[in-house]
Amino acid sequence: MRTFPRMALLMLTVLASPSAALAQPGVLTSAQLVEYTPDWTGDRLPDGRPKVPDAILDRMAKVTLEEAWAVVTQAGFSHQYADGWLSIHPDQVLVGRALTSQWLPGRPDILEVIEGKGKAQGRIGDTNAWPVDMLQRRDVYVSDHFGLKQNGPSVGDNVANAIFARSGNGIVYDGAIRDINGLEAIAGFTSFVRAYDPSHHLGASRTGARLNSTMIGINVPIRIGGAFVMPGDVVLGRNGGVIFIPPQLAERVVQASELTRLRDTFGIARLRTGTYTAGQIDGRWSEAIEADFTAVGRAEVEEILKKRP
Repeated sequence: MRTFPRMALLMLTVLASPSAALAQPGVLTSAQLVEYTPDWTGDRLPDGRPKVPDAILDRMAKVTLEEAWAVVTQAGFSHQYADGWLSIHPDQVLVGRALTSQWLPGRPDILEVIEGKGKAQGRIGDTNAWPVDMLQRRDVYVSDHFGLKQNGPSVGDNVANAIFARSGNGIVYDGAIRDINGLEAIAGFTSFVRAYDPSHHLGASRTGARLNSTMIGINVPIRIGGAFVMPGDVVLGRNGGVIFIPPQLAERVVQASELTRLRDTFGIARLRTGTYTAGQIDGRWSEAIEADFTAVGRAEVEEILKKRP
């Protein structure tokens, strides 16, 4: 319960600090990202986000949502899953490190300040392009656009191609996208979005009263559906759902998943040979079955796993 007031105090500090020469009011510095991810002890990206190793991301692609959910919730993280998505390439799996952005309903006076600071820093284009320019390989752009649909899409085929070129990944976007045919044509742009709408995003200060939304934060904590997402969380999207895995749990998730697959493969192999009954394998294993599983060894079970269709 103490986390939220402290986070709110942090955001006020960012707003008030003269040393935080940032284009958006809400942008966590590298030092602040380190402070708010204290359980991560591994490498970090230049912006301070935890850098879960590529090898763990590779193994994560085989993890099911159920397996990840079990580990994450058992560790005390109860608000990391969101569903109800429109999926692009639904037969594929999305895995990567979260780079976040947050939008609020449009307010032209605030946006003019943000655009002015961005111009002074040499940022190019409208604000929706700024987080795209920050993406690293294997990042996933995760954006809270508060479900905005009509006159809301800030991602079309041009932005999507830029995202894919920089990250090799898709997006998790709590809002509407446009140019859906162009997005579907990008092989590997596995994405989870709220809706499709053919309208343009009205997000520049020159649109005045028609301004629909303002990007207020980059690399900040955001809400996606009912999930709390931190920059650097591992994104696992598949089968219509997305789970955001705290980086310190990523290796534990893949290890638990791999053990589950090994046990399942062993059980199926023993059922096919008639060694055990379904009741013996489907329930809690006896000491004899556990000893049999241990004696077979991981290498042998992995060989069986390779032969499975």
